[in-house]
Order: sequence, then structure tokens, then C-alpha cells
Amino acid sequence: MRLPTARGPLTEALAVALRRAPGPVPEVRAAAEAAVSATADVLADDDVQLALLVMYELHYRGLDGVDERWEWAPDLLAARAVVEEAFEAAVRERVPVPDTPARTAAEVAEALFEITGDDGGPSLSGYVAKKATDAQLREFVVHRSIYHLKEADPHSWALPRLSGRPKSALIEVQADEYGGGRPGHVHSELFAGTMRALGLDDAYGAYVDLVPAPTLANVNLMSLFGLHRRLRGAIAGHLAAFEMTSSVPCRKYGNGFRRLGYGPDVTFYFDEHVEADAVHEQIAGRDLAGALAEAEPAVRDDVLWGAAAYLAVDGLAGAQMLAAWEAGCSALRPGAPAGRTTAAA
Repeated sequence: MRLPTARGPLTEALAVALRRAPGPVPEVRAAAEAAVSATADVLADDDVQLALLVMYELHYRGLDGVDERWEWAPDLLAARAVVEEAFEAAVRERVPVPDTPARTAAEVAEALFEITGDDGGPSLSGYVAKKATDAQLREFVVHRSIYHLKEADPHSWALPRLSGRPKSALIEVQADEYGGGRPGHVHSELFAGTMRALGLDDAYGAYVDLVPAPTLANVNLMSLFGLHRRLRGAIAGHLAAFEMTSSVPCRKYGNGFRRLGYGPDVTFYFDEHVEADAVHEQIAGRDLAGALAEAEPAVRDDVLWGAAAYLAVDGLAGAQMLAAWEAGCSALRPGAPAGRTTAAA
């Protein structure tokens, strides 16, 4: 991914550092401390969320022209820890652990189905299915590309941290996400195909500059959970909630594109998830998240909290899109540098 355009003092300090050879950069940690102290809302702060995304990207596919040794540079890890602490604290303040007596795998799974089924907020998928314009559909794909072009990778960090039934369940889900070993069927590749069919740039991270903080926060939450062993319960709960809330919305997303005349070259990604995620939700809920909570009671609260946190943070990103569209505005950042092909192409 190319290094994104800075959005404030923290991302500017980070960009200056990453263009150099790895070494001491205490100024980046100082900038991180200043940024989290100054912000009114970590989840909505463009500078903070972009900086976190950039630092996480060093653990994924890296950044163009950036020395890969930065991944484990102590000062950069210290700066990331400052932002992560503020980010996690903000999510925990906003999202309490769901109150449920569930303890067994079956009980926790049922609690997760109740949590994910109790959503009275505005429906992004419903809007896409019935009202979204062509330009809005393209914006929707641009927003979702920030995660879907790396789809499944954040959850895979949990694999070496699990054992037994939860590990087998995660492997089963992830094997499907990665196309069952079939080249071209990896779900991130299917989403890239949707982008190409829409005339959008399918390059990894091409549209990072266009999306606002809530979309970045939604992706960063997965990386936060996945990269920390102590949060293995949260990443399991996150994946369970993700799968439990995917099948029906994907059907609506596909219908929204069909409503405007698009064919299988655009809708295949969404259609594929209608059936696949109906199966995945059972595996992720019962055999992964539920079984983990039963096997490791100490992480049970984080399993439930990870699911609730996903719903809340994903809901913020969706609400931002809906609010902009219903006001007749773009849901992309005003004046942001465009990718090689813009959302309005």
C-alpha cells in the first residue's frame, strides 16, 4: 500500500519517520501522546485512526518505499501502544460487556445470536437495496474496500493462539474465506473483481485517502483484537458477530446492484456470501466463540464484548455513510486526494 496523505500532526510525524531508515523516533510517540490527549473522540479522529492503520499495515503487506524493519522498531511500537490504549479505552467506554449468564458453548452462541439480532438502528443494507444511487453504490464499495481487499487476514492472527475445537472451527471458516485453496476464489480477490467491474481501482489500499475515520476505525478494531493475544476472545467474538450479520445484508447488497442493472460480474462477491456466511455463522458462533468461552472462562467476557464492539463500531461507519447520503452529500472525505480511479468513475 502506498503511504497515505497525512491528516494531522501525528500522521505527518509518522510519514516523515517512515521515509527514513529505521531508528529512534521518540517524536512519533510524543505526537501520538499529544494527538490522543487533544482529541474529543478517538473513533472519529482522522489523524489518530489513519496513524493506527498505517502502523498496523506494517504487519500486513507493508507500505511502498518503507523499510520493512520498521515493523518492530521500538519507538514505533511504543507510539502504536499509546494510540491502541486510547482506542481500546474509548471502545470499552462506549460498549459494555453484554449482560448474560451464558457460560457453556451453546449458551454463549445463543447469547451472540441474540446480541446480533437485536439491532434497531438504521439499515445500511436496506438503503443500498432500495434507495442508493449509482454513485452511492460506488462509494459503498470504496468504503468496504479498505477491509475487503485484506478480507479474513485480521481474524487469522488468532489461529496460533487457539487450540482444539475453537482452532478447528476458525480454520474451517478461514479456509472458505481463502477460497479453499483455489486460485482466484480468495474472497479478497472476488471483491477486487467487483471493483474492476465497476471501473474502480482494485489496488490494495487505493482508496485509504478517501475514507473517513469511522471506516478506518472499523478496520483497526479487527487488527487491535487480532494482534493481541490477550484479546483472542474479542477477535473470536468479533468474527462470530461479523458472520452472523453478513448473510442477509449481502443478499440486500446484491439486490441493490441488480436494481441498477448490474450483473454477476458485480454481484458475485455478495451472492457468494449469502450461502457461505449462513454456514459460517453457525461454526463461528458455536464452535469458535462459544467453545472458546467454555474452554477458557477467563476470556468469556471478551468474547461477548468483541461481538458487541463489532456491532457498535461497524454501526458508526454505516451511520456516517447513511447520514451523508440522506443529506444529499458524498460519504467520502471532502477534498481528499483521489485514487487512480475515483468513486465517481
